[in-house]
Amino acid sequence: MNLGILVTSDEHLDHVIGLVKAATNKVQKVTLFCMDRGTLLLENVRVKELCKLDGVEISLCRHSAEGLGVDTHNIQKDIVCGSQFNNAMMNHDADKVIVL
Repeated sequence: MNLGILVTSDEHLDHVIGLVKAATNKVQKVTLFCMDRGTLLLENVRVKELCKLDGVEISLCRHSAEGLGVDTHNIQKDIVCGSQFNNAMMNHDADKVIVL
């Protein structure tokens, strides 16, 4: 099973981290897509480290991030700084999607 997690808010940091870590024990792949204020979470090292877990992919909406002042030039290479196309791909590939 593939799980998608759409993060649109910066209010649920601990929940995002907990869901991703718990899901890695149960599913084959976890895809995290951050947009709107959710892109602010990528300034937190704990979120950035999630992509080091097996089966976890992280991407974000560059347009949202830059609009909120997130420095997209220094985002690590294993996090895709993309667009809503990445969101669409996550929704297409996921068996279930959680929205936070």
